[in-house]
This record gives sequence, structure tokens and C-alpha cells, in this order.
Amino acid sequence: MRVTLIEGFNPGPYTGAGNNTYLLSGLEPTLIDAATGQTRHLAALDEALGGSALSRVLVTHAHPDHASGAPHLASRWTGAGFFKLPWPERDGEYRVDWRPLVDGDVVHAGDGALRVLHTPGHAPDHVCFLDEADDTLFCGDLLIQGGTVVVPGSYGGNLTDYLASLARVRELRPARVLPAHGPEIDDVTALIDEYVAHRRRRDEQILSALREGHTTHAAVVRVVYPDLATELLGAAGESVLAHLLKLEADGAVRRHDATWEAV
Repeated sequence: MRVTLIEGFNPGPYTGAGNNTYLLSGLEPTLIDAATGQTRHLAALDEALGGSALSRVLVTHAHPDHASGAPHLASRWTGAGFFKLPWPERDGEYRVDWRPLVDGDVVHAGDGALRVLHTPGHAPDHVCFLDEADDTLFCGDLLIQGGTVVVPGSYGGNLTDYLASLARVRELRPARVLPAHGPEIDDVTALIDEYVAHRRRRDEQILSALREGHTTHAAVVRVVYPDLATELLGAAGESVLAHLLKLEADGAVRRHDATWEAV
């Protein structure tokens, strides 16, 4: 299947150089992720289509940098269908007629087909798309080369689910992995192993901070991320919250109103 990377042209503190969207060319031209509706993205997509009509848009999850461009695409390519796994609390923010996906669906794309893999954790509706013929995985925000993925504890993120999703993809061992941010993944197994080890280390850091008497969420964030840039503290706080909620579910910490303690 012929795949063309179309930049989203939306750089920022949380998107890095911007989103990657992927055009799968062929009988049914298909775009993976909608980006944010930037004029340059729409123009680049139009050029890559070469006069063909966009057939469908597959969205990995409903975070704005992946889904908010859907109405812009719908206005430009009126015959395109828009597909994602439902997240009812968020999907209405993007006014297109979403067609629901479920885990295991096979969707026509380009000159081939993609299998839908529900991989929650970063978001409850997060999916990856697997081209089984080419052994290529479009992994959305599950993985990023050279960095880690935020699991937003107050915005639908769930660290236990995220670790299970990593394990699912590790078992698949796809030959090629194309993420929604940054370059192609070099070694998916090694990266997933490092991600899991990183999360375990972060668990231990948080437990250590609690045992040292840093019992509020804000205090733990300051201990775990002492030198982080101010614009990234929100994401750090979400990540710490996700760890605290996982540790609570594991029975390793206990919550008391606005404070936490290690058990």
C-alpha cells in the first residue's frame, strides 16, 4: 500500500513538530487522522491526492490535534466518510457524521484494508490501524520515537489500560510502525520495553515522594519534575495523576481527600 506522510503544520509544546497524518492512495484514498484544519495541511493533502477525491478519514482518537480538522476536511471533500471508535463525551465537539468503529473491524483503505485495534490508555477511544498485508502499524499516540506519551489522568487517560495496550502491540511485533508525532519507530519492541521500564521507575519515584511526606498531588509533581518548563507542567500533572490512580487501583496508595499516602 502506498503511504504518504502529510504534515499537520501544527507545532506546539504538546505536539512537537506537529502531527503526522497519512494518506493511503489507491481506489479508496484514505487519510489517517484529521489534524487541525490548517490551510497548509489541506493544501498538501489536495496536492497528494492528485485530483482524486478523499474517500474516508480514519481517526485514532478524539484529542483535538487528531480530530478537530474533521469538519474542515468534510467541507472540502463532501463525499468522504469519517470513522472512529466512539467517545461520546468528546465526539460532538467535531461536527461531522462519525461512523463507529469497534475493535477487530476491517476497513477498506487505499488499495488494501486496515484492521482496527482498540488500544486505550492515552484516550479511551484510542485505536491503532494495522495493515496486515504489509505488517505496518499506524500507532497514533501510543508510541513516540525519542519521547514518552502523556497519559492524561483527568481527561480519559488510564495507565493500566495504556500498559495493556503496549503489551498488545508488543505481541504483534509489527515490522513497521508509523506514529502520529515524530519519525518512524526504529525498534518497536525495544521502545515498548523502555516505556514499561520508564513507567515502573515513575511509580517508584511517586511512592518515594509520598513516603518522604510530599502528600499532595502538586507536591509530588514538583518532586518528580523539579526542572520542567512551566508550559509542560500541566501535562506532568496529568501524568502523575494517572500514576496515582493506577497505584490506588493496585492497592499501593490510599487517597484522603486532597492528599495521598503510600500503603
